[in-house]
Order: sequence, then C-alpha cells, then structure tokens
Amino acid sequence: MSDLAPEAVQPLLRGSFGEPYLYAAEIASTQDVLAGSDHPHGAVAVAEHQTAGRGRSGRRWDDVQSTALLFSVLLRAPAGAALPQLSLVAGLAVAAALEGECSVPAMVKWPNDVLVEGRKVAGILLEASGSVVVCGIGINVNQSEGELPPVARLPATSLRIATRRPCDRGALLAAVLTELERHYDAWLVSGLTGLLDELEPRNVLRGLRVRVGDRAGTAGAIAPDGRLTLVLDRSDVVLVESGEVELGQGVTLATG
Repeated sequence: MSDLAPEAVQPLLRGSFGEPYLYAAEIASTQDVLAGSDHPHGAVAVAEHQTAGRGRSGRRWDDVQSTALLFSVLLRAPAGAALPQLSLVAGLAVAAALEGECSVPAMVKWPNDVLVEGRKVAGILLEASGSVVVCGIGINVNQSEGELPPVARLPATSLRIATRRPCDRGALLAAVLTELERHYDAWLVSGLTGLLDELEPRNVLRGLRVRVGDRAGTAGAIAPDGRLTLVLDRSDVVLVESGEVELGQGVTLATG
C-alpha cells in the first residue's frame, strides 16, 4: 500500500483539511482536479505522479513516480482577501511541517520556495478564480541526487538527501495540512502581520545581494503586505510586489 493511499493518510489527519481526500496514482495535475470544482474549502487532491505538473511562471514541475509529495488544497478565501500572501502562508506552513516531522531546518525564499541547506526542496503555486484559490504544493521527499532536475534556477534537494533516510510521505502530508490550516486560520484573523514573527526568521534572502528585474540591491524584511523590501544600490528603499529574484554574483543561500 502506498504511504499516500487514503487508508494510510486519513487516520493521520487532525483538522478539517483533507476532506474530501482525492487520491490518484497518475494524473495530469492535481491543480486541475480542484479548479472550477464544487469541492468544499480544505479539499485535497494528491497524486503519485503528474504527467503535466506545473510551477510558477508556466514552468514544468517534473517528478519521479512515487518519490515526491504532490498535492493541491482548495481554499475558499473571503472576498477582497490579499490572495498573493497565501504563497508565503503556505511556504511557512511547509517549512514548519518539515522541521516538526523531519527535523530539518527549513527557510522560505520569497515569494514561493522552501529551502533546506540552501537548496530548493519545495515550491508553491497559487491559481485563483475570484476568491477561490487552488494552492499547489510540491515537495521533494525521497528522490536520490540522480532523480532531481539537472538544471534549475535553484539547486534542488530532497528530504532523503538532507536527512539520509527515507521519509513517510503520508505522515508529512498530514503534518503539512495541519500546519497549513493553522497558519491559514491565523492569516484570516490578522493577515500576514500576525505571522511575521514566525516568517521573518526564515527569510533566507534578508541581507543578500539580489536582482529583481532591472533593480539590484540588498534584500530586506518581508513587509506586512507580503512585499519584499529591497534597498537599492543608491540607498533608495522599494517594496517589490512580484518578480523573479536572482542572487548577486558569488552569493549563496544558507539555512541561517
């Protein structure tokens, strides 16, 4: 039996997220299972393998059968909510779950990546229609070095590489869903402001030389509205709403 099969995961669930639990051995994308559906808030779609997985900015998300944790969660947010902040909410939840379940320090790279030992272990994809968000999460769990993407914007890793042991994907999924529900509920009450004390210590970009589009400078704190503070070379301070963050020459990421 797979560690992601319903009979393995459902007894581990501790909140309302994961009802219903929609499991597939193979599917184009878990995002497509929930998009435009009438499933309730907290519904989860999970796959052992995606044939057309996708990441941010239209990139492909490739995986090896039954090694990664690939799932989407349906979030029915209040009208007018600041939906882009949910990538940071989800990233924080994933980082907390990795630390609690796998005992590995995890950092958040604005706006939608989670890192372990300076390498990407997870990514977040938000796709919204009105106030309904399908939050896709991909976590590299049991891949070997040879099964990771050979070319990527960030060097990739897996939890198996970081911990030197295989990880139970079902237990990790249950932990992520628990943390996501907790952080989402906190976000509903106080927005991202109420999560900054937990998020900022995980802000892996802070103090590093970066470039975002045509602007270069030093990354600072994550603002209460989810934007990234950037101190430009001429000392002006701007808030970056979106964009690809490139590290300055010679800059490497660390876990903090």
